[in-house]
Amino acid sequence: MTMLAEDLCRKMKSSFRFFQYLDETEKKVVSQYVECCEISAGTVLWHEGDHSSSAAFVVEGKVEVKKQTEFKGKHVIVGIYGEGSVVGELCLLSGDKRAVTATALTDAWLLKLSAERFEDLLAEHPVIGGKLLKGMFFAVSRRLRKSFERLAAIF
Repeated sequence: MTMLAEDLCRKMKSSFRFFQYLDETEKKVVSQYVECCEISAGTVLWHEGDHSSSAAFVVEGKVEVKKQTEFKGKHVIVGIYGEGSVVGELCLLSGDKRAVTATALTDAWLLKLSAERFEDLLAEHPVIGGKLLKGMFFAVSRRLRKSFERLAAIF
């Protein structure tokens, strides 16, 4: 890794879409609610169908997200997400089973936010929690727009 773990995980870049609505003081508040973790290439964050309710912000590295097809053992890669991306945000909000499998393609540093800690953030700092939610919604809406464009390009 290029930086010390503490420095890397404290660094919530302004360019990250999901942190763009937060000022530096608010980013420090959010950092108290996330867990910094280093994962090795090949580590599965979660499997499709798992009960899990956390999101992960990719600080460094790449995470592959894939979906099981109707053919047993065959998957389609939904996306490869790198620095500045969020994965797992839908289950953070819904508590539903995982719709996809997420695996680290490279060694990676993640900021993990559990549903419980997100609820704590919303209760203790509702304005900051709302701003983080707005940033995540913005990131998801951009991802959905790109998916629409890719789908339309097929036809």
